[in-house]
Amino acid sequence: MTRSRQSTTQASVVKPLASNGSVSVSRLSTEVQRAFLQGGVLSTHIQGFSARESQMQMAQGVSEAIASKGNLVIEAGTGVGKTFAYLIPALLSGKQVIISTGSKNLQEQLFFKDLPALTSMFGIEPKLALLKGRNNYLCQWRLDKQMREASHIEARLLDDLLKINQWAGISQDGDIGALTSVPEHSSALPLVVSTKETCLGKRCDFYEVCFTRKARSRAMDAKIIVVNHHLFFADSVLKDTGFAELLPDPDVVIFDEAHLLPDICVNYFGQQCSSRTIDDLIQKLLAIYQTELSDTGQIAQFCQRCLTKLSDWHNQLYSAGESDWRLVLGNKLLATASWDLLAELTALQNLLMAHIGRSELLDDIAIQLAELNNKLNVFFHCDNNQAAYSVEFGSRFVVLRISPINIARECQQLFVPETSWIFTSATLQVNRNLAHFAREMGIVDAAQSILDSPFDYPRQAVFCVPRQLGNVANQQQALKQLVDVCVQAIDAAQGRTFILFTSHNMLEQTALALRARTQYPLLVQGQAGKQSLLTKFRQLGNAVLLGTSSFWEGVDVRGKLLSCVIIDKLPFVSPDEPLYRARADNVSRQGGDPFTEVSLPQAIIALKQGVGRLIRDEKDRGVLILCDNRIVNRYYGQAFLNSLPPMARTRDLDKALAFLRTIP
Repeated sequence: MTRSRQSTTQASVVKPLASNGSVSVSRLSTEVQRAFLQGGVLSTHIQGFSARESQMQMAQGVSEAIASKGNLVIEAGTGVGKTFAYLIPALLSGKQVIISTGSKNLQEQLFFKDLPALTSMFGIEPKLALLKGRNNYLCQWRLDKQMREASHIEARLLDDLLKINQWAGISQDGDIGALTSVPEHSSALPLVVSTKETCLGKRCDFYEVCFTRKARSRAMDAKIIVVNHHLFFADSVLKDTGFAELLPDPDVVIFDEAHLLPDICVNYFGQQCSSRTIDDLIQKLLAIYQTELSDTGQIAQFCQRCLTKLSDWHNQLYSAGESDWRLVLGNKLLATASWDLLAELTALQNLLMAHIGRSELLDDIAIQLAELNNKLNVFFHCDNNQAAYSVEFGSRFVVLRISPINIARECQQLFVPETSWIFTSATLQVNRNLAHFAREMGIVDAAQSILDSPFDYPRQAVFCVPRQLGNVANQQQALKQLVDVCVQAIDAAQGRTFILFTSHNMLEQTALALRARTQYPLLVQGQAGKQSLLTKFRQLGNAVLLGTSSFWEGVDVRGKLLSCVIIDKLPFVSPDEPLYRARADNVSRQGGDPFTEVSLPQAIIALKQGVGRLIRDEKDRGVLILCDNRIVNRYYGQAFLNSLPPMARTRDLDKALAFLRTIP
């Protein structure tokens, strides 16, 4: 499908088929098909529009799922045009639909670009709502608090706060993403966005004009609600705990970028607790003590003891550097520090319970502390063999995480039969099969379809696994081989290259080696934020970008700016990673093979994401180089090859370089 400038043809009025949630399969399919055909709404309004067969097949599949209250899992390769293929049936059905995306960029594209364009073309006016997580909205109470303390604020921070205050007076929705007068990394923003911890609810003086509350209210009344996966599953957790939901119970849920769902579900169906959460809670209690409870000296003493134990615990965890929490508890010193911290926090909780009723804010903290201690008890006892217990290290804090090794049961409880559930992405199938994704997500009774990309991959792209890559004895030899290949490819491509890594260590060593061997500009992950690096890559036109996991997906660089993608290794997860280890142990207990059931499918999906950075448009041309000969030498290599686009293949690096030199 091509989308160029819209013509000025008057909108065709197409009435949505259902106002009561009921629509026949044949009627919806007919209307959707009519929209895509020559002379239909799309070709009338979009100059040069031509529907692809795969796009129409997807639109028909989505229509059938919506009309029959069925489920659908569909991989739509890059270029199919899946966005219109699910938006048009959703709009024409007249049903209430939640569309959930994996990225904020796609979320905003749907709401601000695609949906307005389609509703205008079809002459319909359904209520549309965009709902983001609460920390995307300005909190007027927090802003007011900062402004009242302006005399104590440093000049640069105050300048940003004044700009935010001015913007708040004219903003209709309080979406921080629309704030352009303040840099996105301004230290003022964390001080004024809405947070669960600081929200006063109906007690707030700004409750009636609260941006977060109004956004949620609009979502409840809308026909089409655009959210992201994190918000969707946060809402499901809220419903399970009995708190007010953020979203309605819709007729249809469509997940785009659905390949991200398994990892997101693991986070939301698990538990986590960070040292920063503990510190923030104690600091909040100390602030209340100074203003409302200064006659209760014990509280300050107990808080200081907790902070001391927290610091000891935090420092010992950092020194050990162990990511598996079970192994942490097996270390006597670390276990003692953990239980000592919990003992002090429990003592503080007991002290606060003796003062319940003196202050509403104190009561809230007492409840939060009790919940925190209960959570830490679960972590420290570590007795669930159906979960992975891990430690993650941030720049200044640690996070404890309990991750379920199987999310299928929780997902099945969420995917109620009264709703149509549609899952789509360009990367769902493993070895030409969608069973792995469906099994992992607990999806049953779903139609399944794989729609290949319409791109001419044999003509547009060459896939090379260089023959000269041998089995090396150490990392230094591997580094030398990788750098030699990179230098040749970068020269042939005149820059215009992504180099994707499976480890930060190899990225850093390669960047260091390349600086001495190429004149092309190097952009290295960590030098700046992801979007800043991508912007500079596009501006320079001859740059080389080196990145790890975050650059393997969600990056769209089209045309001649990107001609070569180099991947250092097959992206297998580390066998020491706690969640993988727990899943592998569980599969082994059931008599299965952890490699083929856990490790291999994950690596295939990850590789497909990295490969997908190369060809983004029907006019793109380029070379993919994989510096890992296991894909041709090992028995499992064919499963990778079967899952990738049908690019021309060669083991002769010179042929791949020759192809690169033909790209102007």
